[in-house]
Amino acid sequence: MNKTELIDYIASQANITKKAASDALAAMIGAVSTQLKKGNKVQITGFGTFVVRDRKARTGRNPRTGAAIQIPATKSPAFVAGKGLKDAVK
Repeated sequence: MNKTELIDYIASQANITKKAASDALAAMIGAVSTQLKKGNKVQITGFGTFVVRDRKARTGRNPRTGAAIQIPATKSPAFVAGKGLKDAVK
């Protein structure tokens, strides 16, 4: 399912226009992005939690030359599925 299909699905399930569904999805994505950028977690009960994980600096290899390179520490977004979502997928 891509973004357009998700918007169509939301519009049909909530009985709203595609424009309203698109705006709602954009607002949700923006809210999650903003909170993660601030270092906060976003928890949606029954669905899951969006968190920011710290990745330590490490030594990697250039696949082309085999030379060792330093990979800097970074922050990356992650999603932890909640019990409701896990049960729904089973």
